[in-house]
Amino acid sequence: MTGQAAGPVWPSAAPPPADPALAWDLHEVAELPRVRAELRRHSLSHAVARAAEPETAEELRDQLILALDEMASNALRHGGGAVRAAVRLTADAYLIEVSDGAASTPPSPAVDRDPSEGGLGLYLIAEMSSAHGWYVSDGAKFVWALLPRA
Repeated sequence: MTGQAAGPVWPSAAPPPADPALAWDLHEVAELPRVRAELRRHSLSHAVARAAEPETAEELRDQLILALDEMASNALRHGGGAVRAAVRLTADAYLIEVSDGAASTPPSPAVDRDPSEGGLGLYLIAEMSSAHGWYVSDGAKFVWALLPRA
């Protein structure tokens, strides 16, 4: 993992338009296993299943679940306020969007940190995604990433 895709700060940008698929209001990290299971079931019955190779479909599904889990756990641990996670669909990608109450605090990937200390999830998401960013709306911070469906 190079960390080059994330840079010191995620870009301030709005996500592309997407259709609703799944959404959760989250209050604690202990809810994430249920969210991961729901997302896994959804991805099995939707576009990730269209991937040509079973290994590709499994890898895309794992990346989707990992990205949502990382983004939601970051919001729950560091964001403050109400946390909402959503997965929406574009023509060829999943749009993951997580909001929290820390509107004045942009997502900040760890810089010059030993990987054993954690904090590298945003780099990983940036490398897996075709686009990523954040924006503020109605007093909330929204962090998003676009991951391929096939």
